[in-house]
Amino acid sequence: MTELLLIAVAALAVIAGAAVVGPRLGIAAPLVLVAIGVGASFLPFFAETHIEPEWILEGVLPPLLYSSAVSMPAMNFRREFGAISGLSVLLVVASSLLLGLFFMMVVPGIGFAWGVALGAIVSPTDAVATSIIKQTSVSKRVVALLDGESLLNDATALVILRTAIVATAATFSVWEAAGTFAWSVAVAVLVGGLAGWLNLVIRKRVTDPTVNTVISFTVPFVAAVPAEMLGASGLVAAVVAGLVTGIRAPRDLSPQNRLSDSQNWRTVELVLEGAVFLTMGVQIKAIVTSVEQDHAGVGTAVLAAAGALALTVLVRAAYVGPLLGVLVWRAGHGLKMQEHLQAMQARMSTPEGQQETFAEMNRRKKEPSERELTWLARRITQGLATIEYFVREPLGWREGVAVVWAGMRGAVTVAAAQSLPEDTPQRSVLVLIAFAVATLSLVVQGGTIGPLLKLITPRADPAAAEDSMKAERDRIFELLRSSAQSIAEPPHPEGGLTPESFGEAKKYRLAVLEAQRASLLDARDNGTFDADVLAGALANLDASQIDIELRGKLVS
Repeated sequence: MTELLLIAVAALAVIAGAAVVGPRLGIAAPLVLVAIGVGASFLPFFAETHIEPEWILEGVLPPLLYSSAVSMPAMNFRREFGAISGLSVLLVVASSLLLGLFFMMVVPGIGFAWGVALGAIVSPTDAVATSIIKQTSVSKRVVALLDGESLLNDATALVILRTAIVATAATFSVWEAAGTFAWSVAVAVLVGGLAGWLNLVIRKRVTDPTVNTVISFTVPFVAAVPAEMLGASGLVAAVVAGLVTGIRAPRDLSPQNRLSDSQNWRTVELVLEGAVFLTMGVQIKAIVTSVEQDHAGVGTAVLAAAGALALTVLVRAAYVGPLLGVLVWRAGHGLKMQEHLQAMQARMSTPEGQQETFAEMNRRKKEPSERELTWLARRITQGLATIEYFVREPLGWREGVAVVWAGMRGAVTVAAAQSLPEDTPQRSVLVLIAFAVATLSLVVQGGTIGPLLKLITPRADPAAAEDSMKAERDRIFELLRSSAQSIAEPPHPEGGLTPESFGEAKKYRLAVLEAQRASLLDARDNGTFDADVLAGALANLDASQIDIELRGKLVS
């Protein structure tokens, strides 16, 4: 027991040290942790280390994916959902099948079904591994694409893995596989949405921030476990619960609760991500030893892994190229529609124009309700904001290179490989190939993505960037000013400040902050501001409210 405690303490110290030292050395912290883990694997204590794959797939990934989904800008996710869906489903399916053929040829005796199973294991990008890209100066659209893809593609890969394993012992049916996938996603969305909704219903009634945060730690598992029991994807359920929470939390939870959530979840992310990369490295010697005991070639497995990684990059490039073409065409088509949408928005300013615009959009209904008119106005605003976003964040060959090269493999690949049945042909070799693919991906892609982006990214104009950010902040300040003016100011007291007048001033200030927050959240839902600038403005409002409430407690 003492040894385990010492290892846990040492691991925490190493994770913290890597987070501090790695960036100073110009090396991503995950790479430092993998290297330390590999070195530790040669110590006698770790000679026979084996990490149960369920600890990663069911214990670590749900909270990590949930936390990433909570913090992901929902509007950016919605805008890129079509591309994200293709990367998460079509690309994973294509990669799994092509890799299945490749593994069938280079690994004797495993057959196509087991080859597809291994292909499914190494196909999905890893949400933890792609965190490396956020430390670079990459486009926000690239981050949104990679984040969204890594949040959802695990479900596709795991369904293909299960289907391929079943196909080794029974007749394979494409329709049955498609039905399984549809069921897995549909049920996960329902369960995750319900878990996210219940999470907010319960937590908005809990005033203690500490207790509130403790409850939040249960949410990813409340979503994932029932989904898995119903045969659905627990990971997708955790993601959906996170998206629901991220969208609704600013409206339903107090600033204190959200601040506590943010700080504590950042700590959880740091620890869990670090533990994932450390355990990847620690297992290397045990995996290699297992292959040697089975009298299989370690060198052959590593070469197969290198070939598989090269193939995944080529397949990804072949898919991303046409995808970028579609996205560029979509942006151009939206630009052509901009004037028409602006004219519609102008007409919506009068009751007659609202009726005319609604009739143009939906000729079947003559008398639209107020709710329908509000919905139409929001759709037009969102459409214009999306067009402006695509113009402001264009996608070119540089962004395409980033999307291709930043698609790294990581903990999911290693954990899924170890979940292969014990009677899998040449199981130890397949596990080593998966581990080698993940390690090579982190070292080769993760170690070069930063220099590569610096090389291909044109030098930015700091003055132009600052002017753009200033213009965005000025628009937000104007929205805040107009929102504050909608709240009637209480009369100024004569003869000095009294407890009663102080209470009225406090109520007024809190009401102003509430109105400003509501306006910013409406703007967030419409996508009319840059997500990062808007998040900063919301954080400032939260800090002001916490300050007012704390001062009120001190005075009382």
